[in-house]
Amino acid sequence: MEIFKAVNVTKRFANHTALDNVSISVPDNSIFGLLGPNGAGKTTLIRIINQITGPDEGQLFFNGEKLKPSHVEIIGYLPEERGLYKKMKVGEQAIYLAQLKGLSKKDALVKLKYWFEKFEIQAWWNRKVEELSKGMQQKVQFIVTILHNPKLLIFDEPFSGFDPINVNLLKEEILSLKNNGATIIFSTHNMGSVEELCDHIALINKSKKILDGNVREIKKTYKTNMFQFELSNISENMNSIFNENFQLIEMNPIDELTNMTVQLKQGDAANDFIKMVLNNAQVHSFKEIIPSMNDIFIKKVQADGIEID
Repeated sequence: MEIFKAVNVTKRFANHTALDNVSISVPDNSIFGLLGPNGAGKTTLIRIINQITGPDEGQLFFNGEKLKPSHVEIIGYLPEERGLYKKMKVGEQAIYLAQLKGLSKKDALVKLKYWFEKFEIQAWWNRKVEELSKGMQQKVQFIVTILHNPKLLIFDEPFSGFDPINVNLLKEEILSLKNNGATIIFSTHNMGSVEELCDHIALINKSKKILDGNVREIKKTYKTNMFQFELSNISENMNSIFNENFQLIEMNPIDELTNMTVQLKQGDAANDFIKMVLNNAQVHSFKEIIPSMNDIFIKKVQADGIEID
């Protein structure tokens, strides 16, 4: 079952179409990656989901109902451009934002105490926001985004500005939120995060959706039957096993072993090829080379006619 669905959504601005007939379906209790180059239309779609702006065409559904203003109360949104009030004290502002999401002051204080201790920022409660580092400010905004236990969380570049330790902290919290029943949509340029976190993705380029689906299935679809071996004691007959079905891509000696990369024209012939290799060398390891989401991202976007920086 999907928690959110956009059907044929189009959004135009003066001389620019930001979204062109885009449809996505976000399964309940999943992590959904919204991917694409800068200017692709990702943030426009996120703003439409949050009802900051509306579509020119198309329909949006939340929990099987047409998206309506009251749904904002069970959506948490962390924008890429953070928006804390610089002159307010951290604790005062956190309570205020929590109350805007429907929490009582008493409940907000209990929950904020828990999260401030967990993120080790309790010492900053009575400091002004402008005194905090960018990373500290982002921690505060992350906390107030999730504090009311929304059913749908939307993070736009949530790891921007964080050091590796805090990136891992946020990743752990995002996985924990999913395990506790939340659904997460997040936009990111970090394909490593997509590999680690996402169950499903949609790739948008130049206002159009050009790829979507389950991450594991997409990677299977784009595999090219490439295999990598680590070998030693290679016989003189090794070259005789290569033909139009078993193509040698490269063979590089590294220390005492040799790395061999081969492309099989027929995927179901892998076992036959491995047997031939075993007859001509000692095999220390072998694996199928599955393309990364970064490789797929670049391939699809460049095929769609845009260069990646």
